Amino acid sequence: MKKSFLTVKGARVNNLKNVDVKIPREELVVITGLSGSGKSSLAFDTIFAEGHRRYVENLSSYARQFLNVSTKPDIDKIENLSPVIAINQTSVNRSPRSTVGTMTEIYDYLRILFSKIGKPHCPKCQKVLNQKGTDEIADEVIEYGRNRKGQVILLARPQRIEKDLQQILLEFSQLGYARARINRKIVSIKDIQNDAGEYAACGEVELVVDRINIDRNFNDRERLIDSIETAIKLGRGEVIISCENDPEDRKYNRYLVCPDCDVTIEEISPSLFSFNNPEGACPDCTGLGTKLEVEVEQVIPNKKLTLREGAIRPWNNLGARAAGQNGHLQLLKDLSKKYKFSLDKPVKNLKPEAMKVILYGGDENFSGVIPTLERKYKETHSEYLRSEIEKYMVIKTCPVCNGKRLAPVALSVLIDGKSIDDLSQMSLEDLQTEMEAINENAKRTKSNESLIGEVHGEIEKIIKNLCDAGLSYLTLSRSAGSLSGGEAQRIRLATQIGSGLVGILYVLDEPSIGLHERDTQKLIGSLKKLKDEGNSIIVVEHDGQIIKSADWLIDMGPGAGDEGGEITFEGEPKKILTSKSLTGKYLSRKLKVSKKTAYRKGNGKNLSVIGATENNLKHVNVNFPLGKLVSVAGVSGSGKSTLVQDILSKALRRHFFRSRNIPGKHEEIKGIGNVSKVVSIDQSPIGRTPRSNAATYTGLFSLIRDIFADTEEARKRGYTASRFSFNMKGGRCEVCQGEGFKKIEMQLLPDIYVPCEACHGTRYNHKTLEIEYRGENIAQVLDMSVGYALRFFSNFPLVFEKLKTLEEVGLGYLKLGQSAMNLSGGEAQRIKLATELARRTDGKALYILDEPTIGLHFEDIAKLLKILDGLVDKGNTVLVVEHNLDVIKASDWVVELGPEGGKNGGEIVFEGTPKKLAKAETWTAKYL
Repeated sequence: MKKSFLTVKGARVNNLKNVDVKIPREELVVITGLSGSGKSSLAFDTIFAEGHRRYVENLSSYARQFLNVSTKPDIDKIENLSPVIAINQTSVNRSPRSTVGTMTEIYDYLRILFSKIGKPHCPKCQKVLNQKGTDEIADEVIEYGRNRKGQVILLARPQRIEKDLQQILLEFSQLGYARARINRKIVSIKDIQNDAGEYAACGEVELVVDRINIDRNFNDRERLIDSIETAIKLGRGEVIISCENDPEDRKYNRYLVCPDCDVTIEEISPSLFSFNNPEGACPDCTGLGTKLEVEVEQVIPNKKLTLREGAIRPWNNLGARAAGQNGHLQLLKDLSKKYKFSLDKPVKNLKPEAMKVILYGGDENFSGVIPTLERKYKETHSEYLRSEIEKYMVIKTCPVCNGKRLAPVALSVLIDGKSIDDLSQMSLEDLQTEMEAINENAKRTKSNESLIGEVHGEIEKIIKNLCDAGLSYLTLSRSAGSLSGGEAQRIRLATQIGSGLVGILYVLDEPSIGLHERDTQKLIGSLKKLKDEGNSIIVVEHDGQIIKSADWLIDMGPGAGDEGGEITFEGEPKKILTSKSLTGKYLSRKLKVSKKTAYRKGNGKNLSVIGATENNLKHVNVNFPLGKLVSVAGVSGSGKSTLVQDILSKALRRHFFRSRNIPGKHEEIKGIGNVSKVVSIDQSPIGRTPRSNAATYTGLFSLIRDIFADTEEARKRGYTASRFSFNMKGGRCEVCQGEGFKKIEMQLLPDIYVPCEACHGTRYNHKTLEIEYRGENIAQVLDMSVGYALRFFSNFPLVFEKLKTLEEVGLGYLKLGQSAMNLSGGEAQRIKLATELARRTDGKALYILDEPTIGLHFEDIAKLLKILDGLVDKGNTVLVVEHNLDVIKASDWVVELGPEGGKNGGEIVFEGTPKKLAKAETWTAKYL
């Protein structure tokens, strides 16, 4: 009998309170609720963790020793659990060598296609290169010989490597050959050997392999073929055909050769088109498409300083002060005498010729600041020195391949006039059209019809699944590191749909991140398609459309952290509308996220981006009014992040903080003087090791350590605040060096972290844990939620204020010591926001946020909007890239990009208030 429910009994993981729940199998199930209410604890830490544990337990004992069988989640039992796959925001390869093409395997199919049917061209002159077999060469030689009088001579030109003429001739004669050609003259090998002096200075020597008379009655084809093959073997893949009466030779090569440019391509194979293979990768950037280069602005940031005052920053920071400890100043003195420049003039007043020598060298005694730094960067084995030099370097597009990642030979192989990079730069939508054209052309010409049809069919299936997931605007060349968590999830989702697996339980974490309302229906279609194939889907989600489209809904609550961990509703989504659940009240519109009716006038000043042309932006000019809450909206791929993050944010950070990141292409930014600073809060992690957490990032942990150091017992023992740091010797556990975890390197798999067997994850030694404040030790404090710690430290104003801002941004449920590695992109962003809120501002700051509503329930979004409104009410400007309609409604000003994604986007389609937007003819207006 078919078992129709997955049953969880007595789940007590994290804040779950002995939860019992029955989840229908082979249905689309959504788990929703407040941030920190226990959604992920149920879906990932309980159901997925137990499914993964059971799978690992069934592997061999050899495999288990590497994979570390995790402990059973704190549950009584789980029944009817299928094989489980988690698709979350962190389960994607973020390597700089990974692209959308490699992640989806479309690029692998293109590599096969180009290696089989691509037409090679000379990378220098673009002439088509042809490759001929022995039979074809023989046919042409016969035709050639019949049209001429005299013998046809087959010659081979052996490779001369450190061999003199006598050696070569000796080898020829030992092989049984009697003649050679020197300076177009056929001579006997014996004659040359007897009179070597006359020919000693000759250039190339060509061996006469055969001389054949070819006329109308010629019928010794076998001999000719044998001679051609012998000549090719002896002549490095080349045979030379000559005739007594013809001054010009004919050359045939087993490889692809351009006779004009002397370029040889030995073999066209799939590896030639891989930028992760030395054969195909650009030799300059090794297939990354970018290079780290030392930048003048980083080397000399302040051009008002003189050389004697230390204008050359690396010389100050790398341990070589201008006092001349390492001889730098003396070198400059010698150089100044020769090139007539002063060490006491501001650098901006020095002649360009002098600056060129100082920076790039050119003098025999001075190699230049920049070449010296680059040399040290390549040669050093010190990670510290490498990281120090990187401070003066910026990431630039590789000048050799222009970011295409591939070697010139790979880029010169074309199909219908397009290289593999041309196809990789197309949006998925356009690539599908191009592949259809290639397929139709093959059918029409009957050329490689079967191969092209097969490859086209596979690519078409993958592209369809990706487009159904709302990703039609992506290009194959897009780096995996630039994808949002939602985009990465949807790529994996599309890949799973194409896998054809049945009976799997998929657990997803907010796949709607970064998705416009228009595309959410496509995502729902993808999820239902996966379900219809016989799989079960559990989605942790806050999006209203996805909640309403579910077959079954589970609402967690009633609060967050210790106040959550219970099932407040389970059943069909329509029934929640009449329930007492907080989610139901928002879905039924009994509660509203924002009740805003009036829009701020702002301070009358603007910040303007002029002539933006990066990626798909079409010479965009846009004004962002200051002193307002401004939303940038638009369908996925319309150019929002390019405009706000890649251009505006990078340009402002470069202006205010001398950031190393180069802004996207634009003409200018006007009105920078109207803002005092920029605070860009994105979703990047707050740290990449178990040492990083919310307490350390916000500065809260320093204050807590001071409290512990001030206890009576700590003072008696002479413990200072450093004793309570898990980054310093003394108080920490030395087995794991205060990490609480041990890293196990998995070679080709991601590294895994297991709890330390000595301290059991507490990070501290026994003596340190004996010190308590109000009955709790330092490890127990790190295990407190923000909400609990707020009450626990209510007598300490500085600690209280920092904790209060964390709670205000919806992170009351977060554990103080929770590892940065376990935080979602949205949580990391809100920790950064809380840190900035705790700082004082002069009221002229610009805050840039990238989808701050990620991971937030309707109630949490209402809290977030109050905080953003508070920032704007102080005179600041908040600029938000957002799809959430509640945030857009609550904004004072909206800029929408579109009208579509990819090449059909990149234009400003609306600027104005949300009220005017609702009457406009745009995609956001339709859903607003």
